[in-house]
Amino acid sequence: QEEKKQLTLKVEELERKLESTSAQNIEFLQVIAKREESIHQCQLRLEEKSRECSSLARQLEMAIEDAKRQVEQARERAVSRERTAQSKVLDLETQLSRNKTELNQLHRSKEDAERRYESRLQDLRDRLEQSESTNRSMQNYVQFLKSSYDNVF
Repeated sequence: QEEKKQLTLKVEELERKLESTSAQNIEFLQVIAKREESIHQCQLRLEEKSRECSSLARQLEMAIEDAKRQVEQARERAVSRERTAQSKVLDLETQLSRNKTELNQLHRSKEDAERRYESRLQDLRDRLEQSESTNRSMQNYVQFLKSSYDNVF
């Protein structure tokens, strides 16, 4: 009976331990269930964030491609404008060169014309002076003739 009593006590103690362990198991199961629920919620949020990140990554890639396209277009426009400007500069330099050449020719023509004018003017002066000299000589001769005729008559 003593043995039975001890066994009963042991059984009761084991049953208490079993109940305690069962209670702990239930608590652990509840904690595990909460954690699993939390993990599930986190996974859902993670999937949502992953989708959002993927969407943002696609948008970013599209924005980068668009920016690259715009930069390329702007670069092409700038290169085109630069070529046009260089072409205009070349044309203007060519025109300037032609104008300088023409101006130099005009200067030479003017100088030649001035030299010819001066030469003609000098010729005319010389001829005028010669003419005046001849005129004076003739007047003197006429005067001489007058005086000679006066003296003779």
